[in-house]
Amino acid sequence: MMDNKFEKLSRPQVKGLDDILGVPFKILDDGFVRVVDYMGSDDSIVQAARVSYGKGTKKVSEDRGLIRYLLRHHHSTPFEMCEIKLHVRVPMDTWRQWIRHRTANVNEYSTRYSIAVDAAQMTQPDQWRKQAASNRQGSAGYFDKKQGKKFTDEENKLHDLSRNIYNDRLKDGVAREQARKDLPLSTYTEAYWKIDLHNLLHFLALRMDAHAQFEIRSYAEVIGEKIVRKWCPVAWEAFEDYRANAVTFSGLEYTIIKAIINGDEQKAVQLAEEYHILKYGDGKLKRNRERSDLEVKLSELNLNIPW
Repeated sequence: MMDNKFEKLSRPQVKGLDDILGVPFKILDDGFVRVVDYMGSDDSIVQAARVSYGKGTKKVSEDRGLIRYLLRHHHSTPFEMCEIKLHVRVPMDTWRQWIRHRTANVNEYSTRYSIAVDAAQMTQPDQWRKQAASNRQGSAGYFDKKQGKKFTDEENKLHDLSRNIYNDRLKDGVAREQARKDLPLSTYTEAYWKIDLHNLLHFLALRMDAHAQFEIRSYAEVIGEKIVRKWCPVAWEAFEDYRANAVTFSGLEYTIIKAIINGDEQKAVQLAEEYHILKYGDGKLKRNRERSDLEVKLSELNLNIPW
């Protein structure tokens, strides 16, 4: 028999998420993400943090304060009590970045057993990005439409050719596991992706960032704004305040900024030199990423850059 001291439990339900359950959100030209299932809510985070408490014994404002405290002080375990399962369709090159987050349970569509998804991500003439000169991982600016049209036309030809060759191989009896090998990375794949809220917020913090690649950022923004915001609105609000829109300072940055605010710019320069973020060569200031990050923060705070 059930011990009388334990009240009957009910599964947490979030109406905002129930309303979009199974509804695909279109991303890029032929991608999507949709919620398949979920477990937990803001209440589950609070319940886990307090271990067990009587329903209704805490005010909503206190629950909000607790969630914000937990996220602000990096107490991650209560956020792991919430899980969500998503069905995604994503280009394979973007999926390579996505799958690097090894904190989820994944089951991907297999082209060993099934015919590859008959879709590849297309790039519009005005969407071809130029390689950034200062960042080997990033892009900067766009090609004009005339040159972009050339790239798009070539892309269309390549996609048609590779798909026709793939289909011909299948017709001739080539094993699916081998016939697929020349399909382009722009080919869409599908997967079920299940992850807890703590690790999902970490994923979103990285992939919603302005420096993330456009394609995966497009998925992250939809997951965050269209799904997580509805699922755990209090946790999402805290995440926006303390992570997504927050500015953090290293110990060195804090010390330099304090020196500048106190009017001691000479000390700020000495600290920068002491920690090797301020170096000169051939009469020019050498490039340093740590210093560049600090300079951006100084500019945002309307503080003078002393070197």
